[in-house]
Amino acid sequence: MMERRRMDAALLVLFLGHFATALEVPLDLPQPPTITHQSPKDYIIDPRENIIIHCEAKGKPHPSFSWTRNGTHFDIDQDPNVTMRPHSGTLVVDISRAKVENYECVYQCTARNKHGTAVSNNIVVQQSRSPLWSKEKIKPIVVREGVSLVLPCRPPAGLPPPIIFWMDNYFQRLPQSSRVSQSLNGDLYFSNVLQEDSRNDYICYARFPYTQTIQQKQPITVKVLSMDAINDTVAAFYNDTDLFSEDPADERKPNFLIPSGPSSSKIVLRGQVLEMECIAEGLPTPEISWTKVSGDLPAKRTSFLHYDRTLRIVNVSESDAGDYRCTARNMLGSVHHTIHVTVKAAPYWIRGPPSNLVLAPGENGSLTCRASGTPKPSITWAMNGIPIENSPKDLSRKVEDDTIIFTDVQTGSSAVYQCNVSNDYGYLLSNAFVNVLSEPPRVLTQANKVYQIIRSHQALLDCASFGSPIPKITWFKDSRSSTLDGEPYILHDNGTLEIPIAQAHNSGKYTCVAGNTLGIYENHVYLEVKEPTRILKQPDHKVVLRGRSVVFECTVKHDPSLIPTMTWLKDDGELPDDERLIVDSDSLTITDVTENDAGEYTCIMNTTLDHDSARAVLTVVERPDPPTDLELTDHKKRSVQLTWTPGDEHNSPIQKFLIQYEDSLHHRGHWHNLTEVPGTKTTAHLKLSPYVHYTFRVLALNAVNFSRPSFPSRVFKTEPAAPDENPTGVQGFGTEHDNLVISWKPLSGLQSNGPGLHYKVMWRQKTANSEWNTVTVANNSKFVVSGTPTFVPYELKVQAVNDYGEGPEPPIAHGHSGEDLPVAAPENVQAMVLNSTLAEVHWDPVPSKLIRGHLKGFKVYYWREHSLHNHNPHHVENKILTFSGNHSHGMLPGLHPFSLYSFNVRVFNGKGEGPHSPTQQFETPEGVPGAPTSLQVTNFNLDSLTLEWSPPHVRNGRITGYTLKYQPVNNSYELGPVEELALAANETSVTLSNLKYSTRYKFYLNAKTVRGAGPAISQEAVTIMDEVRPVSPFGNVSSSVGEDGALISWEYWGPEKNVYVEYIVEKSEGEEEWQKELVNGSQNIMLKGLKGGLSYRVRLVAKGHHDQPLHRSEELLVTVPAVASRQVDIATQGWFIGLMCAIALLILILLIICFIQRNKGGKYPVKEKEDAHTDPEFQPMKDDDCTFGEYSDNEDHKPLKGSRTPSNGTVKRGDSDDSLVDYGEGGDGQFNEDGSFIGQYSGKSVSRDTAEGHESSEAPSPINAMNSLNSFV
Repeated sequence: MMERRRMDAALLVLFLGHFATALEVPLDLPQPPTITHQSPKDYIIDPRENIIIHCEAKGKPHPSFSWTRNGTHFDIDQDPNVTMRPHSGTLVVDISRAKVENYECVYQCTARNKHGTAVSNNIVVQQSRSPLWSKEKIKPIVVREGVSLVLPCRPPAGLPPPIIFWMDNYFQRLPQSSRVSQSLNGDLYFSNVLQEDSRNDYICYARFPYTQTIQQKQPITVKVLSMDAINDTVAAFYNDTDLFSEDPADERKPNFLIPSGPSSSKIVLRGQVLEMECIAEGLPTPEISWTKVSGDLPAKRTSFLHYDRTLRIVNVSESDAGDYRCTARNMLGSVHHTIHVTVKAAPYWIRGPPSNLVLAPGENGSLTCRASGTPKPSITWAMNGIPIENSPKDLSRKVEDDTIIFTDVQTGSSAVYQCNVSNDYGYLLSNAFVNVLSEPPRVLTQANKVYQIIRSHQALLDCASFGSPIPKITWFKDSRSSTLDGEPYILHDNGTLEIPIAQAHNSGKYTCVAGNTLGIYENHVYLEVKEPTRILKQPDHKVVLRGRSVVFECTVKHDPSLIPTMTWLKDDGELPDDERLIVDSDSLTITDVTENDAGEYTCIMNTTLDHDSARAVLTVVERPDPPTDLELTDHKKRSVQLTWTPGDEHNSPIQKFLIQYEDSLHHRGHWHNLTEVPGTKTTAHLKLSPYVHYTFRVLALNAVNFSRPSFPSRVFKTEPAAPDENPTGVQGFGTEHDNLVISWKPLSGLQSNGPGLHYKVMWRQKTANSEWNTVTVANNSKFVVSGTPTFVPYELKVQAVNDYGEGPEPPIAHGHSGEDLPVAAPENVQAMVLNSTLAEVHWDPVPSKLIRGHLKGFKVYYWREHSLHNHNPHHVENKILTFSGNHSHGMLPGLHPFSLYSFNVRVFNGKGEGPHSPTQQFETPEGVPGAPTSLQVTNFNLDSLTLEWSPPHVRNGRITGYTLKYQPVNNSYELGPVEELALAANETSVTLSNLKYSTRYKFYLNAKTVRGAGPAISQEAVTIMDEVRPVSPFGNVSSSVGEDGALISWEYWGPEKNVYVEYIVEKSEGEEEWQKELVNGSQNIMLKGLKGGLSYRVRLVAKGHHDQPLHRSEELLVTVPAVASRQVDIATQGWFIGLMCAIALLILILLIICFIQRNKGGKYPVKEKEDAHTDPEFQPMKDDDCTFGEYSDNEDHKPLKGSRTPSNGTVKRGDSDDSLVDYGEGGDGQFNEDGSFIGQYSGKSVSRDTAEGHESSEAPSPINAMNSLNSFV
């Protein structure tokens, strides 16, 4: 009862006290030692290298180190072969002067400072061993075929155990199967042997991994004998061989070789690998299967090795304990073996090892050493390496089994506690310190750290802190309006702030505040949420012809602040180093594709934060290779079998094979298609014709194209025979009225079946008791029979004949002798008028004997004589309607109403037309008239106007009157009520009164006959507003010219919506078009780009519907003044005057220099040079002596070329030879609409050309002058 109360009190302390998680103490603060690195418990070393036993620790102050060896103190200073690394506990043993065996011991490291002592695990140091195989003489093994066999390996014991494998003398692994396999101990098992197993180089190898050495067993010789060979060979091997399995090797049920007996047991440790094997012998070879008797096999951790002979379970747990059954089965029976598996467990942590504990004075805490194992482990505690029961008593410390509880700790209570958990299968040793500190909070995370994450990904903002008492962490964002302790934020115990799905609005500045009773500490970090990298257009799978080019597109979208890197892979490896592969920013181009380029291509877009990838497959195709190995078999008189071997398909399946032949007897060099077979077949049965010398070839077709033809087969000749068929297309016709032409389609050489091909032509009249006439025709395909009656039916036959006989009886064909023109016209011809534009003509058929040929049809000739309204005759134009076949009537469409027509009818055959029937006439009735020819509106008044029109051009009858309709139209083009007025036939004008003033009206006028009203003509007009208002909808048109252009203003009251301003130069020549500007919805416009000094004609235009007239305003004359007043004369600018003075000074200096240099070489004959040169102005500078050409005294009286003499700030065009116009700045200078200058300095005016005659063709502009100087300097 008292024990139960103590446990409850301990749990209460834990609940109320401070339960600390693992805490990293900054190294600048006092702390006990912590071992950071140590060698493994079982430390196997390479005996060829120095022994290094690791032991590293940290603490404040830095700890000192000592060692024990085999449980006693190890004085390192007394061993000259052992040294300890500075500031470390790591030992280095120099084995060059010592034996390794002397240092195979159990070592333990101790690290201590004034705050405590930490100890390492017991480190068992053992050297790796790879002993040699013992020398032995292995006798050859002779076995009977079908028996089982085991070849032992028995490798020497090594540390660690070696890896076993079987090979031959050529270092090739021996093949294994369900019949032959290697066991876990390395032996080689044969369930039954075959003669092919005989060999003399079965060699077992052992590889020792630490020393990387391989040991080889002596080769084993195996000879497998059949029953017949036993008696012959057993004597030879009797004295020096072992003979196995003397009993006959019959078929037998399975039997286990290993394990033996019906059951066995196995112990495995938790977390290790469980391997169980069952190898059975039998004939036929047994199959192995596995089951778990007490449950199911763990599918994700289970695998079957060595052809199901080994069951392997990884990461074993307690649930894997139980009975496992392996079954060996063949056709003769089965056998079972049960393996009982027991799972033991070395000690293992349940929640991890104890964590370091940092407490402030007066705080509570605990260390927990919670572990498990099978059998249950024991737990012991130590403090600073001394069993806790032997340590100084401490009232603030209480040990409760696997937990030490600390209450109201005080400064000076710091120490390192060791927890040791052990059972029969191992132990766990863990160090955990208790450090009693008073420390204000500090944040260990880097200040102003920037976190970059991808949108919709998890964001983790660190706030690693330290303090004692442990600080409380609070997070704020930007303005600190509230703490971040709810959705979507998650605050972890270690101070990390998590945003599970970060979005763009989560970007910003975050503040982490750590606080305890001793103070607070702030740290700022920044979160940047980036857009994800996405491939927008993935590369497509491509099928491309070899030699072509292919482009894989890979268009990517990424955050603009991230630097992307595009990488292309081929088959998950680097792209080949080939200049044909061109990588661009968003594509991969492969030129001149080869078959080696086929494969899978991957584009990967990487940024510093994420990546995206896409794959595409390139298939390279080309036409298939030609078939090979053509062979002819199964020869018969009229057939043969052709076989071949297909060529390479080149990634495109063969769809079909085309078989062609050449007839070297009749058409040498010409190949003909014979037949096709599917692409899955490689043989064809060919039907052949007699008397042909065949040579065959085969072409393969895939999706690309046909292959090249195969090499031809050998020649196959067929024997001649009588024809199998007769000519086709037999027909008889006449080319004259007294002959009969018999024609046919001749047989080809392939169809002739033999030499001497000719034709037997037969004919007779198709009457009773007529006799057949026969003639033989060779080398022709027709025969002409003369003297026949006109158009008589005949029966015809054409039979093929060669030197080997006649063809089959030919069928009878029918024909006629020649035709002649018909001799009779149709009779009883009548016309029936159906309406004003359609009539029907009837006639009686003509007797066939009078047609004298094949009836082709009838033709109706008809023409319009004149209109019944006007009896003046029209130009007669015959029209012909043809009615093919045996008709007796026909329609005549498209007639003119109210007209007189004449017509006749004729019959025609294959020869031509017969005589026409007597000409007859008919009249068409009246129709509706056409639209009036014109409609005009005149005499506009306030409330009336006059309409004038002309009668229809096409009346189609007698005009009986007119109908006038009109209705008002408002500004939105909506129509008002319709007024209708009937007018007499003789009227051509009418005045409408009582109309609304200033209103648009639409008029419709049509004419009428007795048949009805015809189509209407329409017109629109507007009544005027008052007596002064003009008809045009425009008024008060005015203009004003400013610096920006000409402003045109107006008033508009018309309904049209499309309004334009048109303008043109006043005295424009030729057919120059008006410039047009659209001004809908406005009553003013600024015309820009008008040239100064010109006058323009300007008018306004309103356009309605397409059938409405244009409305134009009166033209307005707008004059644009010259732009000189707006320009600044360059000649008056100070910078220009200074530039010209500088140029003049430079020229003067050059003249002086050249004059001095010239005088050094002698006098200058001025007069002779003047006489030699006729051009006084243009003299080039000499290249050889840097002197100018001859000049004339007359130049002293001429103004310098390019000079200006301004009077009133402007330059008139006629005042100087070199005006500003010469440089594009005069009155004709052009400016763009924005005022930019478009003239050219080197331009030369017309007036200058006429004034200076043959002077220089280029004005000496300042630019040219400067260029000239540059060429001299």
